[in-house]
Amino acid sequence: MGNTHFLEPGDDTLHGHFSRELRPALSVDPGDSVRLRTLDAWWSSGPYVSGTVDERPRVPQYREGYGHALIGPIAVRGAQPGMVLEVHVQAVVPDSWGTCAEPQSALNAKYGISDPGVVHAWDLDTTLMTGRNQHGHTVSLRPFLGVIGMPPPEPGLHPTFPPRWCGGNLDCKELVSGTILYLPVSVEDALLSVGDGHAAQGDGEISGTAIECPMERVDLTLNLRDDWELTGPVARTPAGWVTMGLGDDLDEATFRALDAMFTLLGRLHNVSRADAILLASVAVDVRVTQIVNGVVGVHAILPWGAIR
Repeated sequence: MGNTHFLEPGDDTLHGHFSRELRPALSVDPGDSVRLRTLDAWWSSGPYVSGTVDERPRVPQYREGYGHALIGPIAVRGAQPGMVLEVHVQAVVPDSWGTCAEPQSALNAKYGISDPGVVHAWDLDTTLMTGRNQHGHTVSLRPFLGVIGMPPPEPGLHPTFPPRWCGGNLDCKELVSGTILYLPVSVEDALLSVGDGHAAQGDGEISGTAIECPMERVDLTLNLRDDWELTGPVARTPAGWVTMGLGDDLDEATFRALDAMFTLLGRLHNVSRADAILLASVAVDVRVTQIVNGVVGVHAILPWGAIR
């Protein structure tokens, strides 16, 4: 077993962009674990009270122009481009509150709504695993981190908003506790950052926000492997194997998710690509991950036991 490290939100750990030039907040060896806390995506200093989400109080580390509140980066010693980073998600425990809002966007304007003052404030019960908003609606919680990723290899500052082949704002609701997320390493030492806690989200993240919440505790174990050539995120989840596709439209994202699934089926079952396509047609589900991050996402799921 490796060592366990701890990260708390603070001046040396919080940032609002990806960059290979950021100084690591922590350096770990493969096999080490990290226990951390995260803020909500909006850098909030406490639960929503009134006004728009943009008017809520934020922690002092927030700066104008920042994206999601991320914690890290975590350097993994020995990580090199071409390797795969294994992120074992062992626990994701929300805080007691969260917020869902209707941000101004072209998509929401098409829905016929453009009022950023519409906000649902949620009380979260992590014993019953339910959330209740101010209108009395109750939903089941299924918490996960919306952002798990590394910076792209290009220099400079990169926004947290679009997901990338090396992870980031994936917003895939299947990445719950018990998941192993596999990401292609993009830069030396990996420089993993995480954040954007979601207490619950539907496929698509329709309004642009889930129940955005701080996470009281996230436990991750990090490993490296050099025996798997990946071009995008893949995950082993409680629901089954998941391959993710990203693109400018749903057609492109779907193709990439399925292309990765065909490759995975060949690896798992030693079948040709043609056989993988036919097997996928009867055993794999295609779902829209999210349609709200500029770069859209689709994921394909091979449920456990679907092919025996």
